[in-house]
Amino acid sequence: MALDKLSTGLSEHLEEMQALGIHKGKEHIITGVKPAESGNGRRYHIAGYADKEFLRMNSNSYLGLSFHPKVIAAEENAVRIFGTGPTAVRFISGTYQPHIRLENRLAQFHSREAGMIFSSAYSAVMGVLPSLISDATIVLSDSLNHNCIINSLRLARPAGKHIYKHLDLNDLERKLKECAGQCKRLLVVTDGIFSMRGDFAPLDKITAACAKYEDAFSEGIITIVDDSHGVGAFGQTGRGVEEYTKSRADILIATLGKALGVNGGYVVSDLKVIDYLRETAPFYIYSNPITPAEAEAALESINILDSQEGRELLEGLRRLTTYFETELVKLGYEIIKSEHPIIPVMIRNSQKTADLVHHLFTNGILVTGLNYPVVPKNNEEIRFQISADHTRQDIDYVLRVLEAFGAK
Repeated sequence: MALDKLSTGLSEHLEEMQALGIHKGKEHIITGVKPAESGNGRRYHIAGYADKEFLRMNSNSYLGLSFHPKVIAAEENAVRIFGTGPTAVRFISGTYQPHIRLENRLAQFHSREAGMIFSSAYSAVMGVLPSLISDATIVLSDSLNHNCIINSLRLARPAGKHIYKHLDLNDLERKLKECAGQCKRLLVVTDGIFSMRGDFAPLDKITAACAKYEDAFSEGIITIVDDSHGVGAFGQTGRGVEEYTKSRADILIATLGKALGVNGGYVVSDLKVIDYLRETAPFYIYSNPITPAEAEAALESINILDSQEGRELLEGLRRLTTYFETELVKLGYEIIKSEHPIIPVMIRNSQKTADLVHHLFTNGILVTGLNYPVVPKNNEEIRFQISADHTRQDIDYVLRVLEAFGAK
């Protein structure tokens, strides 16, 4: 009977979400994947649509490594040795050699002393930030930071929290100055690549601003970057925003589940920081890690990225991104230009955004539409994501479908 009463309240809440336009609705279920052929990249089958083929333009697998033969072989070999799961948390015999090998490789890849893996990047952020926030800590956070950062700060309850305007260095510096002498420790937290827009944090300028006020805090100013969309997709060798801006955060968080094509999240920093997080981060201590087989697959992905093949994949990704952006502008579409393969097409109208998403879906193209209030009014957009899995033929097909919508 209690659930009958609860169901009424839940139904009302779901109806409110639908009225606000933030109800996601039923998820599409992928039932199969058709290999690339005849100049096309992979196509996907979805439950309820018979044999219709869909081109994914909303995948985070920027380098296509989830289908790479070496990555698949690494996972298959490891699962035969270590089984399908870790069977315990890390400190209860749940740490396997592949976990340690991967953590060491991630630290080396990012030129850090140590690394630490989590079950996801979301849990990495939720584990790291609260562990570093005391009752004498103030946090400065970019206004467009990811939901995981927002929720981690709610969980941590710092002594103070200030939101600076998106990428506004003047606003950041004003808030740095206001906080001087008000706490022992200041954390400046930002996404590396902002997932809805594809723009990036100017980390070099952020760290320079922080350096001006470092002496005003007895425990310093700590910069933390979540570069989950950047690592493997941004920078000359795929080392993300740090490489692109020629700078370095004190603590870097990223994912194994986007460009690297596997699963899990990680943090890299100085050895003392990582030792401390292993003892204090509940999302690490009390959650199973990724499987040993996933760790071996992620290690293979890192090795591919950090090779000539990886550089060629990145160069091809940049060429496709530039081509798509250039042709979109020729068709009269407004975009936010960036070297990152997230390409937002600004529609600036909720109904037109919904209509275009439907038009693309009807023509076998999967995209992500972002409407108000998920984004501010007049900032409605469709987010396209380029992958090394895509071909020039794929991109040309999408452009033809977009051109037909514009003409209609």
